[in-house]
Formats: sequence, C-alpha cells, structure tokens
Amino acid sequence: MNALTDRDLILRARRGEVEPYGELVARHQTSVFNVCYRILHNRADAEDLAQETFIRALDRLHTFDLEREFSPWVRRVAANLCLNYLEAQKPSAELDEDRDEDKTQSPAEQVEVKERSAQIRMALASLPPQYRIVVELRHYQELSYDEIAVEMNIPLSDVKSHLFRARKLLAEKLHASD
Repeated sequence: MNALTDRDLILRARRGEVEPYGELVARHQTSVFNVCYRILHNRADAEDLAQETFIRALDRLHTFDLEREFSPWVRRVAANLCLNYLEAQKPSAELDEDRDEDKTQSPAEQVEVKERSAQIRMALASLPPQYRIVVELRHYQELSYDEIAVEMNIPLSDVKSHLFRARKLLAEKLHASD
C-alpha cells in the first residue's frame, strides 16, 4: 500500500476502507504529534490531541479538497484543536522535559543546551496562542507567509505582524532570562 499517494488513500478511505486511512495516519502521525507538542508543551496532551486530530480528519475527510496536499491540512486540523484546547484550559507553564540529548556533547554542553531549550520552550509557551501558532507554522513546519495566511484564514499582513510581535516577545523573554 506504500506505493499509493495520499490522494489514492483518501479516495479509498472515503469509500469506507479502513486500511487506507490507517496508512494515512501512519504517514502523518509524527508531524501531527510534533505540531501538537510544540503548541501544548505536554507530551500526554499532545498524544491525546494528535489522536483526536485523526478522528476529526476522518469525520471531515469528505470535505477535503483533493487538489490540495493532505499534510498541511491535517496539521492545520491539529493546530486548531490545540488552540481550542488552550482556550478551554488556561495556558500552563508546565513543560515535559525533552529526553533527546546529543550524546556527542560534553555533560556541561548538554546541560547548557537543555537549559536553553527549556528557556525557549517556556518563552514559546507564554506567547498568546495566535503568536505561538504562527511561530510553529513558520519555523517548525516551514510554511511560507502566504501558506500560513491560507492555513489560518487570516490576511498576510496579520501573519507578518503576528510573527513580528511573537519574535519581539520571544527576544524580550529570552534576554530577560539571560
């Protein structure tokens, strides 16, 4: 089934076949989880909302435009779910520790990198949700400004201003923690 395109899998899933949708999930689960984790900063919540993303996407698969790519669409579903979740829960500063360390670094370097990563995660977590999502889409999902505008359904000028303000806030927060 790996030779099939996402479009082929979607068409088959729309006909009620289970395996093709399972293949779509397998192909995109890592990127969806990464979106959720970068927005929520909590592994358990990210896993739950990544799973919820694929449930929602399946329910809405009949509305998916086959002329577009599936990956940005499903990541946007994930981002929207996470933003709605954050609005329902007040943002929390609790962060899961990142267990992935570069074993080629000295212990002192590992501690320094881990501390800086924690500072960046805390600064990102403290941003308003609309700023956090544009940073996620631009810097982690590597979308263009135009793609972000389309994905978020906001004007290009808002994308630029959100990114400018987000970067300014991040710089202030990171400079204050130095």
